[in-house]
Amino acid sequence: MSNSSSARGLSTGGATRIQKRNRAAILDAALDVFSTHGFRGATLDQIAGAAGLSKPNLLYYYKSKEAIYTALLEALLDTWLDPMRALDPEGDALGEILAYVRRKLDMSRSHPRESRLFANEIVQGAPHIHNALAGDLRALVDDKAALIQSWIDAGKLAPVHPHHLIFSIWSLTQHYADFDVQVRAVLGDEDPFAAAPGFLDTLYRRMLQP
Repeated sequence: MSNSSSARGLSTGGATRIQKRNRAAILDAALDVFSTHGFRGATLDQIAGAAGLSKPNLLYYYKSKEAIYTALLEALLDTWLDPMRALDPEGDALGEILAYVRRKLDMSRSHPRESRLFANEIVQGAPHIHNALAGDLRALVDDKAALIQSWIDAGKLAPVHPHHLIFSIWSLTQHYADFDVQVRAVLGDEDPFAAAPGFLDTLYRRMLQP
């Protein structure tokens, strides 16, 4: 390979790395802006400024505010479903549910911005991900609800409505991210995640122990 060819290869590789870095910076900045202001309140200028890029540079990577928002939501929904996908039909029924609760709570602690972004989208009527909610999400929830019902029928869990059990887990775990300001205002200096795991473990263990 000639020196000129090598230089072109390095240049191309460098541009690719820069593009990946800039895309990541845009999405991270957009996550902050959207989770704080919602889709309607966010602007491209805010996102570009938070990413350290000019608005024309941002538009080189994403053609619109909606394109950025949709990219974030699609990645988020996939990540959000991972803890549910991990429910093991061959595992101990009560242990699997309690582990799922812990995974969801851990996500609220490690991904608070993502949780608030998702909550904002739902509050607005899910205009950007309604099809995904009615499709992939519903299919997965129905599958896991059927698994939970099979555990109940086998006497491995106390009788509960499987779908409403899942809804309650979402509500109780995501509350710590979506209402973080309220929770911390009430608790003061106490870490919200210090006592939450034990409380939720006790709550669901007592509810579901056959």
